[in-house]
Amino acid sequence: MRAVVVRSHAGPEALELVEVPVPEAGPGQVRVRVSAAGVNPVDAVTRSGALVAAGLMAPREVTGLGWDVAGTVDRVGPGVSGFGPGDPVIGLRDRLDVPLGTYAEYVVLDASALAPAPAGVPAVEAATLPLNGLTAAQALDLLGLPAGASLLVTGAAGAVGGFAVELAALRGLRVVALAGAADEALVRGLGAEWFVPRGTADPAAAVRALVPGGVDGALDAALLGVVALGAVRNRGSFVTVSGSAPQGLRGIRVATVWIAADGPALAELSALAAAGRLTLRVAATHPLARAADAHRRLAGGGLRGRLVLVP
Repeated sequence: MRAVVVRSHAGPEALELVEVPVPEAGPGQVRVRVSAAGVNPVDAVTRSGALVAAGLMAPREVTGLGWDVAGTVDRVGPGVSGFGPGDPVIGLRDRLDVPLGTYAEYVVLDASALAPAPAGVPAVEAATLPLNGLTAAQALDLLGLPAGASLLVTGAAGAVGGFAVELAALRGLRVVALAGAADEALVRGLGAEWFVPRGTADPAAAVRALVPGGVDGALDAALLGVVALGAVRNRGSFVTVSGSAPQGLRGIRVATVWIAADGPALAELSALAAAGRLTLRVAATHPLARAADAHRRLAGGGLRGRLVLVP
């Protein structure tokens, strides 16, 4: 089969399309024929070698890329129940230390990392859900805010931020969205009650003008750090999607969401997407062989939705 890997850490030119043996499904595993694979910022960070430098993954001669997958079950390993050949599925490859990712024609995942694909949703759209949807859901779980609480979401028009706004609204949270001025209508349509434009001189003050005393929690998808922390009330909650979290000043509980594959949680997200209650956004598609072009486009920024590779 064809797969995209990196053998050296550099720019998009480091991506190589190679021929490798089709992987076999072992006990508790499922082999998926890939219909679509999402392109995420973590893929570019992996390609660059930054994760090795940060000690988050060990050096490898060959590193596979790609976390998100939508496709069909091709084969199941011993001990797998609930999935069978031909089933449409979505899944998350959450391990960094493997030679193959979802940028491939086939991928093998633990059955516990898979969920039924959202019914009636094209695979290209479904492939945008696992990583970003689970990140948003697990971040909200870490925040632990009750219905009626106020939440600041930074980067609210991005992939993680957009899902966070929708999921928070579904949980009964009152959302302050921070995003580009041109995205106000988008994030309000996703469920935000209040809006603060990116580039505001003092975002914390702007949020506190809307929610006196500060919000109960913040989900910092834009990695603003202490700038976003300033909008949170004393002894509130703050979750970042990066490994670099600010100090928990003023008794604020600070945490980092480290994404983990979770088939049952993904199945819940899939059902919401099938019901039209989660918005799946595709910026563009690229053939697997043009993965480097997708990475160049990702580096250019300004995308609304995910780029998706199609084998």
